Amino acid sequence: MDMRSGGKLNQLQQELPEGLLADAAWMEAHGYSSALRSQYVRAGWLDSPARRVYRRSRTTLTWQQVVVSLQKVLDLPLTAGGRTALEQQGYAHYLSTATREVHLYGPKRPPTWLASLPLDVTFHWHNSLRLFPGDADAPPEPRSVMVNPGGLTLPLRYSSKERAVLELLDELPEHESFHQVDALMEGMSDLSPRRLQTLLEACASVKVKRLFLFFADRHRHAWRSRLDISRVDLGSGKRVLVKGGRLDPNYNITVPSDLGGP
Repeated sequence: MDMRSGGKLNQLQQELPEGLLADAAWMEAHGYSSALRSQYVRAGWLDSPARRVYRRSRTTLTWQQVVVSLQKVLDLPLTAGGRTALEQQGYAHYLSTATREVHLYGPKRPPTWLASLPLDVTFHWHNSLRLFPGDADAPPEPRSVMVNPGGLTLPLRYSSKERAVLELLDELPEHESFHQVDALMEGMSDLSPRRLQTLLEACASVKVKRLFLFFADRHRHAWRSRLDISRVDLGSGKRVLVKGGRLDPNYNITVPSDLGGP
């Protein structure tokens, strides 16, 4: 190895935390040519878990490392949201027993190579601007997670639990269960009414807002009384969400008939 490539290797160790991913475009932008990358892979200094994707580790790759890589290394405006954010913030027992899907929210699609990574999870992208056109929520709070064998912790951005609930409701009824969401909402007694107010006013989905208020009324949490619904656009007309379900007269949505009133 010549002095130049050795110097670049030292630089790479500073620029790319162990365990995280960088793609070929990032490598090229930072001065690592295709020939140099191939040399590092042959020497075992870099691993290539997918075509044109690299990392400084041969340990098992985790989805958390992937998401931190997208956010921190590639600087992409992607946030772990919806079901994923709720699972990671202590609500997994309401939703599932293990993470099989990772839901990413942002204005642009993530790289296509995500699907080629050797992981037992599937990444799903959601266009965040469809639900929140102005993206009015406060920036998600980073949460430190251990991402490499050396014990380095880096911040992984999740949606706030208030926003994540609305993102989850957007998946009803096609991809989420009314009854799981009902159990989840029953346990969410500590939501921030101030944050909820901002989100409900900014949310573009009439369906999501009506569903949220239906569940909020049903479980009568203390924060419900602090929401000013007169400032929330709930649209007009009925929304048939469940064929053969019962019509909730307050929000004009059909829900499963075995979900009683509040």
